Amino acid sequence: MLKVVELFAGVGGFRLGLEKNKKYKVVWSNQWEPSTKTQHASMVYEARFGEKNHSNKDISSVKTKDIPDHDLLVGGFPCQDYSVATTLQNSKGLIGKKGVLWWSIHRILKEKKEKPKYLFLENVDRLLKSPSNQRGRDFAIMLKSLSDLDYAVEWRVINAADYGMPQRRRRVFFLAYHKSTIVYKKLNNIGPLQWIKELGTIASVFPINTIIEKENEFKLKGDLVSISNTFNVDKLVSPFQNSGICIDGTVYTGKTSAKYNGNKVLLKDILQKDGVSQEFYLSNKDLHKWSYLKGAKKEVRKAKNGFEYNYSEGAMVFPDALDNASRTIITGEGGKSASRFKHVVQTKKGMRRLTPIELERLNMFPDNHTKLEGITDTKRAFFMGNALVVGVVEKIGDALFNKINS
Repeated sequence: MLKVVELFAGVGGFRLGLEKNKKYKVVWSNQWEPSTKTQHASMVYEARFGEKNHSNKDISSVKTKDIPDHDLLVGGFPCQDYSVATTLQNSKGLIGKKGVLWWSIHRILKEKKEKPKYLFLENVDRLLKSPSNQRGRDFAIMLKSLSDLDYAVEWRVINAADYGMPQRRRRVFFLAYHKSTIVYKKLNNIGPLQWIKELGTIASVFPINTIIEKENEFKLKGDLVSISNTFNVDKLVSPFQNSGICIDGTVYTGKTSAKYNGNKVLLKDILQKDGVSQEFYLSNKDLHKWSYLKGAKKEVRKAKNGFEYNYSEGAMVFPDALDNASRTIITGEGGKSASRFKHVVQTKKGMRRLTPIELERLNMFPDNHTKLEGITDTKRAFFMGNALVVGVVEKIGDALFNKINS
């Protein structure tokens, strides 16, 4: 049994995926939403998993000693500006931009006497190429900071639908292995490219075509301040591809593509057969709004300052195709108002929006996981726009457990 700490827990996607097969036990969790007074996600988390060992405080205010020792640290942390600077008081001290949650992870890893042996983290794939004036700098800072703490890192951008799951949701998942672990030693012995291609943790459950395009190897030189200031300045392209390894400060990265021939769950497969409230159906008087927002446009628009400009965008599929995985759920999926980005499906009773249960199914959550008194359907949709696909976590979790125990 591996002891897990879950940070930025949301409504518990990591926990659902890891604890499904009883190989992991979450011993402490934290969820805090700074922009809202009522902590809705934490309320759902506690309702599903209990209040015991759950923290609803700003993680930056939680002392490291109050977090129990654990084997695996997991979390889907926000994509922010990870730049660092030297503190004035101590030339060796580093300070990140205030409120940036990566530094809370870093602080826990640095201060824990018994460091977690493994990390399992998730983020949006733009992390690999942000910010726009230093493509890849933020990810370079993360990799270097973990390397300085004696972790090797493996990452892969995974689109859940490429492996038969019901939603086209592309996220970067990365695992880190402390130098003291058996998995680190296996990686070191096998070599980074073979690990990425077929013998690594992620490759064992999410296979790739073995040809890696644009293989690249480079060293992360200098300290964190130097990387923050100089990494890839004014370059148009990030050196980080969608797959890679960083070990001892050296990066090995390449572009890979998914290899999958199994069953696929389609949008039509997750639709509720009955019990859908009338409020989800589009009214005839609003159809023209939906058609306009979903349609192609070439028009002159006027900014608030009076400046006129030409605006154009392509058409969206309307209604959404039922014979494919769904488009990515966004946080604005809920509510009755017409929108370009909300899903609309054609049924025998007419066109309608997706229900909270259907949105949960697209992320492979249990039905009504987010249903709770005081939680609106719009808020439930927001949760799913922020969530991850549980099936991806489950598969990587199984693979990590097997690597540790093989």
